[in-house]
Amino acid sequence: MKIGRNCSIQPGVTFDYSHCWLITIGNNVTIAPQAYILVHDASSKSLTGYTKLGAVTIEDDVFIGAKALIMPGVTVGKGSIIAAGSVVTKSVPAGFIYAGNPAKEINNLTEYIQKTYELLEKLPKYDESYTVKGNITNNQKDIMYHDLLGTMGFVR
Repeated sequence: MKIGRNCSIQPGVTFDYSHCWLITIGNNVTIAPQAYILVHDASSKSLTGYTKLGAVTIEDDVFIGAKALIMPGVTVGKGSIIAAGSVVTKSVPAGFIYAGNPAKEINNLTEYIQKTYELLEKLPKYDESYTVKGNITNNQKDIMYHDLLGTMGFVR
């Protein structure tokens, strides 16, 4: 398996160990908890005696959400986002956001960034002290919880 620089692979990610040399991950890739990267499909084995295989390439600057499943033969293009829980059965072009089962295009990266900046202007924002790493206090936890009831927010 090839993994680039500055990648964040979270706990519980499953890589298809039986053929891991068919997996290539670029630079600056984040793979959230419990995602799966598969390069084989054994459903054909009992019928034909052969297992289907397909290389998986995750290009640079990709985010793969929690519990997403990347199927054999898929390339996830540079700068793309795969939403949590998505099942990616076909390659994703660079700079797009895919979600669902099977995963489909829901937005492009340019529109997503624009909408996110619009939300940043309206929704609550918190500095790094509002994180576990920032030693969040119980009072800050209560404030954040009540602020975010029924809405979303952002933390640095």
